[in-house]
Amino acid sequence: MTDREHIRHRPPRTLDRPRELLLVCSPMRSAVNLSRIARAAGCCGVTRIIATGRAKLDPKIARDAAETIALEVKRSLPPVLKQLRTEGYHLVGLEQTSDSHDLHEYRFERKTALVIGSEREGLSDDVLPLLHAAVEIPVWGLPHSYNAATATCMALYEYCRQFPSG
Repeated sequence: MTDREHIRHRPPRTLDRPRELLLVCSPMRSAVNLSRIARAAGCCGVTRIIATGRAKLDPKIARDAAETIALEVKRSLPPVLKQLRTEGYHLVGLEQTSDSHDLHEYRFERKTALVIGSEREGLSDDVLPLLHAAVEIPVWGLPHSYNAATATCMALYEYCRQFPSG
């Protein structure tokens, strides 16, 4: 190590263009998971989350994202997805299905709506046919899947890895 000063909090990187990624969330059982998702999304430069159900953020968990992300709360997912489809979003569900793609191999479209299922049930049967694709994250142990917030963080990171400048 050199004698240089250790910088703990660098300023955020700037994007060459705004992210064309938004998150769409099924009803979450607690504000904790949605707030963790918002915090990670804020770090990734996401500016919009559409949540369904009784969604609200805990500012102590979401931190700056509680102020920088527009949280839209809607009643149910299918009408939201149908509208986003007409706006040109590629609808990608984060879900294990018989046709899902491995996140390690999936190529995101720049204009993507990442659809997150609820903690226990995942994405419902009325939502799956509305998606363009489903991606899953491989699991090497038990339980059989990551929780909603953790899986969303992984998918956000992969999207940002593919589009590092926006």
